[in-house]
This record gives sequence, C-alpha cells and structure tokens, in this order.
Amino acid sequence: MSLLPPLRLRKNEERRLRSGHLWVFSNEVDVESTPLRNFSPGDLARVEDYKQLPLGVAYVNPDSLICGRLLTRDAKTAIDEAFLSRRLTRALHLRELLFERPFYRLVYGESDGLPGIVADRFGDVLVLQTNTAGAERLLEPIVTILEKLLLPRAIIVKNVSSLRQLEGLENYVRVVRGTAEGPTQIRENEVAFWVDPIQGQKTGWFYDHRLNRQMAAKLAKCQRVLDLFCYTGAWGVQAAIGGAERVDCVDSSGSALDLARENARLNKVEDRMRFIQADVFEFLKHARDDRRRYDLILLDPPALIKRKKDIKAGTEAYRRLNQLVLQVLNPGGVLVSASCSYHLPRHALHDILRGLARHLDRHLVFLWQSGQGPDHPVHPAIAETDYLKAAFCHVSGRV
Repeated sequence: MSLLPPLRLRKNEERRLRSGHLWVFSNEVDVESTPLRNFSPGDLARVEDYKQLPLGVAYVNPDSLICGRLLTRDAKTAIDEAFLSRRLTRALHLRELLFERPFYRLVYGESDGLPGIVADRFGDVLVLQTNTAGAERLLEPIVTILEKLLLPRAIIVKNVSSLRQLEGLENYVRVVRGTAEGPTQIRENEVAFWVDPIQGQKTGWFYDHRLNRQMAAKLAKCQRVLDLFCYTGAWGVQAAIGGAERVDCVDSSGSALDLARENARLNKVEDRMRFIQADVFEFLKHARDDRRRYDLILLDPPALIKRKKDIKAGTEAYRRLNQLVLQVLNPGGVLVSASCSYHLPRHALHDILRGLARHLDRHLVFLWQSGQGPDHPVHPAIAETDYLKAAFCHVSGRV
C-alpha cells in the first residue's frame, strides 16, 4: 500500500477523522500539495494529515463534495479480496446473531466498514447497491465473495439512486449472478411477504421498520386502521394479522398496491383489507370532509426532505401531513408518525407533533419512540447513519 498516492489534509482538518468519522470533504484537502484533479473517481489514496502522518486508506472522487471515504485506518492494509471478505464475513456474523432467518440488511455502508455499499438479503436472493464511484470499483469482488459465502440463487445489482448522480454514476439494474424472475418471498415478524427486488422501490423492501411494524401490530387489535404510503402492505398486513377490524391501505402506485393485495391474500387477511390508489394528501382531505375516522393511523411517508436546501418546504410538508392525519384520528386513537429524512431530526418531528396537538387542542403523549432496526447499526461518529424516526402517539381530547 506504500505505492498509493497521498491525499493530504490541511492543518487541523484531520480532527474529525481522528474522532471517528470516515469522510473527507473537498475543502479539507491541501490541493496545492495533493491536487484532487490528479485522481480519477474511485481511485484509492493514502490519507495523511498536514504533517504527512498516515490516517488510513480511502477511495476518492474528485468530483464530489465528499471527496474521500475511509476504508481502513491502517495505511498498510491492502484493499483486496481478503480485506473485503473479512468485512463481509463480519457483517454476516452480526446479522446471524440478530436474526434466525436470512431476511435482513446484510451491509449498511459505513456502519459495516464498507462505505457506499448496501446489501439486502431476501433468503437466497441478494440485492446490492453501490452508491459511490469507489464502491462501484469494489462491486465485482464483493459479488464474488458473497457468491462463495452464501451460495445465493441470484444476485441483483439495483443501482438506482440520487446518490449515484452526485457521484457522476449512471443508474442501472442488472442480474449479475443466477436468475431472478418476478417476486421472491420473505418473512418479517413471522409474516410472509412477496418482494419484487427488480421492479420495486430501492431494493424492494424496507427492513428498517421491522420492530416498529411489530409494535404497531400489537396495537391493531379490534381497531380501524389506516396505512398511508402503504407500498406493498408491510404495515397494513401485519396490522390485519394483529387483529385489526379493518385496514385501509393508501398509495399512489398501482403496481405497489397489486403486490400489497397479493400479500394480503398470501396471509389470508384480504377480507379485512381495502386498497385505495390515491394521493395521500387528497385522500386525507376527503376523509376529513366526509368525517371518516380511524383508531390507528400508520404514517410512513417517503423522504420529504432529501437535501439540506429542502428543509423548509419539507418540514412544512410533514406538518401538513400530520395535521391532516390528526384530523381523521378518533379521540383515544394512536398515530404512528415516521420519518426517514435525515434532515428532519427527532426533536423537529416531536416539535411538529407537539405544535399540532396544541393547535388542534388535543392531548398527545409518546407511548414509544423508536428508530431503525439493528440490521441498520448506527455509527456513533456519523450522524447520517441514524436517520429513521418513529413516534407512537396516543392522542385524546383536551386535558
């Protein structure tokens, strides 16, 4: 590794790396001594402080604001198949400690020491995402290692994300090992689901809410339930199995609702479920005007704040959405309000809910507060890895 070109930081810019972070920003680099233009996207570099003391090995993208992502703090370590095998084996061992069945997020980027890489395991089908130029360079050996480790029926690369655009990468979907045709079946909280890893959103399933859906199902018994942005029915089907009287599932995607119906049939709860294709905001306005009410509302929208510049508009969208939901929630009901937007911190979601409760003259308390499941481990130095919020709110009349 001594042959790797150096990437030298300016004076005092190494502090964040030394405290545990893994990212190097372009304005932290001493571009006079180590010009970024000398690197191609995905090149490896030896990261140094201003005294030329080694800080580790990173891959580099000179065209990105985050121009370096540290792979190891040992500057002598080779980033080869053996290195990647150690990291992937460690990630697999952790998941096997956590879960009895092979249905989980196997790799979660920086938290597993593999920045830019995501892998979801759907039994004998693996879905990979490489969201950076450096991760893209590592894709082929990672596929080879996972094939040896897990003997999957298929490995699918689902490289469709806005992050890739920031890295100058094209989007594509490709089956790189084996064959994959149509949906595959998984189990979550002992409930069976069909997942479509090729046509579905992102990898086809969102494992991060596993424990939140389990808690919501416990609250669903004999309740009239509304599942908003239901996608393929992960929340709603589990609520129905939990004993809900009725579950209305709303989503704007017809194909997602088709798979949600299949999941309801698979679990023999379709007689208590209704699937409605509609814009969620418009559905809620009509429900409010028609005085339709629900006892348990599951609100898990897509990220409404994707970039820092969207914070103001996105926060207002969360506020309007939660206000409409509270207007169709029965007194004494429960709202599960979730956000996957990193740029909406937990305290901001709480402030929205607190403010709406006062505005609508309701008494709101948090029954339970949660985040992502343990297959999405949080890196203590990288706040961005802690993105998911879920507030379980009991809402009654004024006190």
